[in-house]
Amino acid sequence: MTMDFADRVTRVEPSATLAISALATELEAEGVDVVDLSVGEPDFPTPENVVEAGKAAMDAGHTGYTTSAGILELREAIAEKLADDGLEHGPEEIIVTPGAKQALYEIVSALVEDGDEVVLLDPAWVSYEAMVKMAGGSLTRVDLSAFDFQLEPALDDLESVVTDETELLIVNSPSNPTGAVYSDAALEGVRDLAVEHDVTVISDEIYKEITYGVEPTSLGTLEGMADRTVTVNGFSKAYSMTGWRLGYFAGPEELVDQAGKLHSHSVSSAVNFVQHAGIEALQNTDEAVEEMVAAFEERRDLVVDLLEAEGVDVAVPDGAFYMMLPVDSDDQAWCEGALEDAHVATVPGSAFGTPGYARISYAASEERLREGIERLAEEGYL
Repeated sequence: MTMDFADRVTRVEPSATLAISALATELEAEGVDVVDLSVGEPDFPTPENVVEAGKAAMDAGHTGYTTSAGILELREAIAEKLADDGLEHGPEEIIVTPGAKQALYEIVSALVEDGDEVVLLDPAWVSYEAMVKMAGGSLTRVDLSAFDFQLEPALDDLESVVTDETELLIVNSPSNPTGAVYSDAALEGVRDLAVEHDVTVISDEIYKEITYGVEPTSLGTLEGMADRTVTVNGFSKAYSMTGWRLGYFAGPEELVDQAGKLHSHSVSSAVNFVQHAGIEALQNTDEAVEEMVAAFEERRDLVVDLLEAEGVDVAVPDGAFYMMLPVDSDDQAWCEGALEDAHVATVPGSAFGTPGYARISYAASEERLREGIERLAEEGYL
């Protein structure tokens, strides 16, 4: 039997970051010591108080369905967190999802139809493209690589592509894969274009709590953006809860209502006891988050120094735990060779729309980071 698959599935490729991770796992299964700098996952355990809150919630019987949008207590806690960031959303404007990726998928699916234009800022997280293609949308991309991955100097380029026909613009600050944090002037430029052309904007703020010496601005706080911005965040990165699968989005109630249909007919709701753990994460983990961010900053500085010692300059990130390493024009071959020869896993920049780079994640111990850079240098990849 030959199956006839839907176009929306066949037009996309599997996640490049997970593909590299799978290859690294295969090598490790063969006994190879791989320094894995490919996956965006904190190497810190989930804070113990959050784990205990999840256990307590299970013991208390919170193992059944919840309301589709999420338990009220968590949505109220999220609303308080958003308010601290200057965003005004009531619980009725928030949907809790099994991970921020699901939130993004629901928003894109609710807004984008066949032929709708979506603008991405490259390098862009790999799944944005796939989500848009699965919704039938078309992509227009603005390359930030010539500007050290900053948006402000590329505003003219953005202005040249955003039109009245643009349905959606996706902004990710702090950025995966670059770690760039966009300036207020850059976000104001986005605001001006969005208002002028009546464009909805997704503000993906999953790394908002992981920054170094800068305070990122939430796009929805800017004048004119409250009713056209959908803010996405989650618990995976800041609270080291990747496997718990907990995220959320907040936006205009009419969008939340429409996206909520997809949510209710697909995942039903996020896991009950995980939502209770999420409340604990929001309310009682500031110290643990600060310690983790301080460690990431030290690692960032270490990697920058190690690369500089090898004669390699990189754009120093102000957030997240990634940086873009300039490599050969055939970045896919470079990454495959680095994995096979040096046993160091990275992700090709072309997966993010920007060939000639490899993404390094420094969510690894200082010892492993040193080992990884040393291996790349010894094998001639730096």
